Amino acid sequence: MTVDIDHGLLMALDALLKERNVTKAALNLGITQSSLSARLTRLRAVFADPLFVTATSGRGVVPTPRALELQEDLAGLLDHIDRMVVGRRSFHPKDARRTFVIAIRENPAYILAPGLVARIMEVAPNVRLAFVHPTWNTREKLESGEIDLLISGSEGETVDLMKRRLFQDHFMTAQRNGHPRGDGPLDLDTYCDLTHLVISTDGGGFSGHVDGLLAALGRTRKVMVSIPNYALVPTILSNSDCLCTLSSRLLLRFSHDLDLFDPPLDLPPLELSALWHRRNHEDGGHIWLRERLYETVANLG
Repeated sequence: MTVDIDHGLLMALDALLKERNVTKAALNLGITQSSLSARLTRLRAVFADPLFVTATSGRGVVPTPRALELQEDLAGLLDHIDRMVVGRRSFHPKDARRTFVIAIRENPAYILAPGLVARIMEVAPNVRLAFVHPTWNTREKLESGEIDLLISGSEGETVDLMKRRLFQDHFMTAQRNGHPRGDGPLDLDTYCDLTHLVISTDGGGFSGHVDGLLAALGRTRKVMVSIPNYALVPTILSNSDCLCTLSSRLLLRFSHDLDLFDPPLDLPPLELSALWHRRNHEDGGHIWLRERLYETVANLG
């Protein structure tokens, strides 16, 4: 048998049981006395019981045994409904047991992951973080909930994704301390004549964004080394005469071992953004994660 009862009726029953007074109960609910009386009429029909009768004194109402019986389960039921309705916005990091998955490439991970991990582990000891490499179906995984955040500098606007810019960065060129060319500013001719190292995350590539811009100027550089990840950059540069042009926030982490210079050509700034699916926009845990990310970015200076 289907019972036609809604949250508003349960709230009315709860208010009447607590106040034992129609005027006060209606005031607490923010409705008129006539509206509350209408709800009581529906409640009586649902439970086939008067539920409340007028007190002998004429002031207030007295619950029937059936109403008192319902009171025993009503508080728990209302609490359960509240958790269902507002639970997505409720997140308590100290007690939370949840895994957040962040799709991010190696370069921004070097910049953001250390601070973000430290910030989260400090206040949420049971929250787990998984950093994964973006793939061709990352957008579908954002929609399905397999991935919580995408941190990227190349994703365009989409209808289903929310986006917030994290920061802009610029390029710098690095060389080892004691490089034979010296430590003066770089000119374009010297830059093109020297050997270079590039990152090829797909493996084996000897051309990148810089080479495309040089080609537009009718110039080329001598790319002699291609490596698959950024972790090798400081070690290889420190033991060779190669130059490498990467984001300043990454290279500054190794400034004690490397000399850094402005590259001798106009390179557009790098922009990094966080993207997430609209399905997670109002989720309490997701909001908390994004706030920790924004704090991490702000702390970068």
